[in-house]
Amino acid sequence: MKSRSLHGRAFFGGLIRDHVTVTMAGETIVEVEAGPPPANAERIEGVILPGFIDMHVHGAAGADFMDADSSSVSRITNHHVRHGTTALAATTLSAAPAHLASAVRTIATMAELSVPGGSEIVGIHLEGPFLSPAKAGAQDVDSLRPADIVEVEELIRMAPGMRWVMTLAPEIDGTGTFIERFRDEMVISIGHTNATFGEALEAFDRGASHVTHLFNAMRPLHHREPGVIGAILTTEDVTAELIADGVHVHPAVLRYFTKALPGRICLVTDAIRACGMPHGTYSLYQHQVTVDDAGARLPNGNLAGSTLTMMQAVCNMVELAGLPLEMIVPLATEVPARILGVEERKGRLEVGFDADLVIISRQLALERVFARGVEVVAA
Repeated sequence: MKSRSLHGRAFFGGLIRDHVTVTMAGETIVEVEAGPPPANAERIEGVILPGFIDMHVHGAAGADFMDADSSSVSRITNHHVRHGTTALAATTLSAAPAHLASAVRTIATMAELSVPGGSEIVGIHLEGPFLSPAKAGAQDVDSLRPADIVEVEELIRMAPGMRWVMTLAPEIDGTGTFIERFRDEMVISIGHTNATFGEALEAFDRGASHVTHLFNAMRPLHHREPGVIGAILTTEDVTAELIADGVHVHPAVLRYFTKALPGRICLVTDAIRACGMPHGTYSLYQHQVTVDDAGARLPNGNLAGSTLTMMQAVCNMVELAGLPLEMIVPLATEVPARILGVEERKGRLEVGFDADLVIISRQLALERVFARGVEVVAA
């Protein structure tokens, strides 16, 4: 099998190091060494990073995973890989049971057919439908319902080999029993919730281990009722998502919480079908969303996902939040890999790992992408 070696600066062993050679053969990294370049190595002027992993993404390029259509899934994965996302969790929305099942079935089928060169679907993220109507955001309120163990068991049977994430509001009916039933089979995430501090802590004690788009669609932090945000600060291992588009969360808060929760923050896009498309109006399940320079919003002004890419999220964490690149890279690679259970093959430049690489310039511009060893045309 023919190998290919890249030599230059690389994020390796938690640091950006000079004179690192990464060698790929087929879909795998077969060697990572520091030192003089081999004679056949290609010299890289920028920085070699592991491929990005997005655990919360709904769509792109005019397509949404809720379309339940194979061509839509391909458009989404093809778009995001060109922006550096080499693996993702396909994310659904609150919907009628039959529609949700159809979307999951299509995602599962396309994940099995996945070939190198696109974003690999490594998980399914069910964002709802067991959410709080008071914090529904852009979710369809008419589709919200009490936690249903049987419904989710049937969905899991459609894709038993996938990593599952479930966003729910712990204060609604049935969620306590639900968390205990599924805590060993999926990542239970708190989101779209009006939960109090006590309700959040109880959910964590039962087995919830993650928080969906921290700060957004949840009770705000208050000094007499800290809510979910305060609760996560009292834990040692609960992880959380941040949408680093400069709109969902202020850069100062991005900076503070990244430092306050070391190793526990992952960057996500929450990208919708408008990602990569011109300004205009787009559908988000039962809603119409207007996209302009102020973001993606419902007619009432509520935010409705984003048009963010992982590359832009990384750039924003450096340029807006003022954090060093070495601190940010794990938020887009190692941390989501760990949450999604693929940390033994993705998220790092290590021997035996998938050959998922991105190469960025020293000015943080995306230059090249390799997805399981196949180079794709970067956006």
